[in-house]
Amino acid sequence: MNLKNIVPKDGPSIDEVEKYVKKYSNELIVIKCGGSVLLDENLFNQFIENIAVINKLGLSAIVVHGGGKNIKKKLDQNKIESKFVDGLRITDEKTIKIVEEALLELNTEILNSINDKEANAQSVTPKNGNIIKIVPEKKELGFVGTPKEVNKEVLVNIVRKKKVPIIVPLGIGDDGKIYNINADVAAAAIAKEINSRRLLLMTDVEGVLDKDKKLISEINSETANNMINDQSISGGMIPKINTCIDAVNNGVTGVVIVDGRRQNSLLFEIFSDKGAGTLIRK
Repeated sequence: MNLKNIVPKDGPSIDEVEKYVKKYSNELIVIKCGGSVLLDENLFNQFIENIAVINKLGLSAIVVHGGGKNIKKKLDQNKIESKFVDGLRITDEKTIKIVEEALLELNTEILNSINDKEANAQSVTPKNGNIIKIVPEKKELGFVGTPKEVNKEVLVNIVRKKKVPIIVPLGIGDDGKIYNINADVAAAAIAKEINSRRLLLMTDVEGVLDKDKKLISEINSETANNMINDQSISGGMIPKINTCIDAVNNGVTGVVIVDGRRQNSLLFEIFSDKGAGTLIRK
């Protein structure tokens, strides 16, 4: 394999890539992308490029994508106003149809873009090899679910074929209906089920910052908990970090909050000593 032809010139050094390809060759890496990575054309193209590189290097990546901003755009177009309970969108019958449409469109776009780069990807949606069974979150939220079961077999079979599963964060309830799942939570549930070596959550922030707003490159779950308690970690970062802590305490070796706005952040996180965000370990 000629790494020089695969790794972008502004990516990690070939020596480092070689070292980490060996390290991760039999491991599973779950990558969740959302936020501006899916909206900004340059970031989107770079993300696709990075996933294609990971696939061509022979590593097993599993992608879960969000689509909050896409969903909002579609709801606005349909003049459907969102109501929220504790920051969570109430999802009625009408809303879930639009949520599903928005996510499936995005899923197809990601899939085609990766395949256009001569890499191999395969869609995983509720209508196509659904892997997530859910329990409804709260009655008043409507069609919003929490994963209770993940079908590992479907994923393992796709990965064996050297393809990247591209997973929509939707699941099916006992009532046979489709429910929306928070993409971080869906990615973590999958990572726990397959004991992945890494769960990478791509976001629009640098990572976890200390009191002086400096990036912390690595913390353990105890420190992360303390930072939530003393409010160093606040707002929307709290549920994200709680998801990370839960994952590392349930079979995932390490979770990384990756800055998706950085050049080739995925490649630097996986294939370099320095990384590209905050690594959270048990």
